[in-house]
Amino acid sequence: MAAPPGPTADLISTALRISRRRFKPKPVRVIYLVNENIRAATVRLLDENGEHVGVIPTQEALQRAMEKDLDLVVIQPKAEPMLAKMVEFGKWKFEQDKAARKQKASQKSVEVKGVRLSLRIGPHDIEVRKNQAMKFLDDGDKVKVEIILRGREKRHGDLARQVINEFIANVNQTMPVKVEQPITWMGGQLTSIIGKA
Repeated sequence: MAAPPGPTADLISTALRISRRRFKPKPVRVIYLVNENIRAATVRLLDENGEHVGVIPTQEALQRAMEKDLDLVVIQPKAEPMLAKMVEFGKWKFEQDKAARKQKASQKSVEVKGVRLSLRIGPHDIEVRKNQAMKFLDDGDKVKVEIILRGREKRHGDLARQVINEFIANVNQTMPVKVEQPITWMGGQLTSIIGKA
């Protein structure tokens, strides 16, 4: 049944328009100082072969680059004086972007994956959780082992600690692990984080 027109209907239509999108941060754009955009009086110059020419006036470096049909690009703007190189800018920028993409692809962020146990967990379930934890550790992630105690179970924190310690020892027999975070008890939840040794 549709809401009657009036203030309530306006509130409902406003609530429906609220966006739930998550915005990704914009990638950092690198701005290169090329040719006439170089404001420094002098630069430390590298020629097209990477040979060190020396510290020379920027205008002279620009003149040398133009004579060889190349661009003058600052490759280390924070150096004193700036380090500039004579290159074909389009080709050089493509190589820089390619190297950055390759480096980004080779980086793997370490995640913390969870494995939940209980006080009355059976031997088969322990084995399933152990295999799961070992898979996470093989992928280079850390594993958060947790037990949530409810109601009367909260009186048996010592048993929960024992279950977690036995689980970690069980995993350690197959694959060496180190305890990144010892067992902590917050509310009714006991957690410990392990990683590959």
